[in-house]
Amino acid sequence: MFCFKTILFAATAAITLFTTSAEAAQCETTLATAKSVAQRLQSHYFNPGNGQYTGGSLWTDANTLEDLHNLMLATGTDEFSTVADTSFIGRAALNANTNWQSILAGSNDDAGWIALALWKIADYKGSRGLSTTAYLNTAKKIYDIIAGQWDSTCGGGVWWSTAHTYKNAVTNELFLLLSASGFLRFGDQTYLANAQKVSSLYYKHVCYRIHYNCFRLGTGGVIASGLAALAVATKDSSLLNQAEITLDATIARITTNNILRESCDDAASGGPVCNQDQQIFKGIWTKHLQYYLDMANDPARTARYSPFLGSQTSAVFHYGTNANNDIGSVCGLAAHIAAAKYGPC
Repeated sequence: MFCFKTILFAATAAITLFTTSAEAAQCETTLATAKSVAQRLQSHYFNPGNGQYTGGSLWTDANTLEDLHNLMLATGTDEFSTVADTSFIGRAALNANTNWQSILAGSNDDAGWIALALWKIADYKGSRGLSTTAYLNTAKKIYDIIAGQWDSTCGGGVWWSTAHTYKNAVTNELFLLLSASGFLRFGDQTYLANAQKVSSLYYKHVCYRIHYNCFRLGTGGVIASGLAALAVATKDSSLLNQAEITLDATIARITTNNILRESCDDAASGGPVCNQDQQIFKGIWTKHLQYYLDMANDPARTARYSPFLGSQTSAVFHYGTNANNDIGSVCGLAAHIAAAKYGPC
């Protein structure tokens, strides 16, 4: 058994949490780029028969659905409005009899990604005056599954899977984000108590206090957005400073020429390419930087990270996208969406 095997410290019926529309000016040029990429994604990779993306998996599909609805909230358009209900995840959410334990197959981190996607879909539907009930109810079911996987082993935390073989950081980062955001959405003190438990747990596993020695990119942006949500929930702005330690560690350690780079990013020189999980990590990081800035709601903090988001969208456009608007194995759609809101225009 391993406790927190991978330390990744860099990482709505009531209200919409991660705002992406009128509250902040959007860069129309960057949004147009994002839309063209999304159109290619849907036309070439989405299978309307089974509601899944070719070459994807349950958790990457969840992130893609989240990105599409994040994009529509940003653009104010409805081009992909039917995707949620026709997707595998959406069909399952709309069926009250779905056995989510079977679909999740014991994967608590997959469960977290799906819950985030369901909330984003609900945000979009709610903004269009559509029913959010099925998506919010399903997200609650999934959240409760995750919460039930917390125990005192290793000092606390949610197990990575129901097999109880180890506890890792990203599963607990997702639980932090879901819990803090859930409190902001619904006002349920149980969510806040859970978020505070996770936050306390991370102070016992202080990777970011050891000069980033155990840091890697992965999905580290999630801890930043989770801490930001908790900062809003508790009115403790010091949590934003803790979140920025992880963000700054990413920028300092996991970039080349100011562009995010995984160890698998060596395609240009004939080296290894990222697998289907690794391909999405940088997109997730930029997405959760957007969510962090949404929650922080601080022009000075936005100004710190705006140029970096600009570098990411430029890199994706100039070096990671072909003539068909296919994004290669080292980049992701979310970079464009985040930069449209907070990057330079």
